[in-house]
Amino acid sequence: MPTIIPIRDLRNTSEISEMAHKKQEPIFITKNGYSDLVLMSTELYEKIALTNRIDQAIFESEEEVLNGAKPISLKEARKQLDGKYYK
Repeated sequence: MPTIIPIRDLRNTSEISEMAHKKQEPIFITKNGYSDLVLMSTELYEKIALTNRIDQAIFESEEEVLNGAKPISLKEARKQLDGKYYK
């Protein structure tokens, strides 16, 4: 179940920080009864950002294939990457 707190409770910064680190899920902040902000630990943010970058890379690759790009084998991909790092 999501954690939802009113904006006035942001005064308890230490308590909210502890909650964000302990639960490792977003905390939704409301203002006048409406959703206003989302607060999360840095660790959770970095995890979500990494997942988003991976998902975006997969999406872009699938789009390239749909638009006619020829997929390559893992062996060929590693060969190309090795060439970039050792030139």
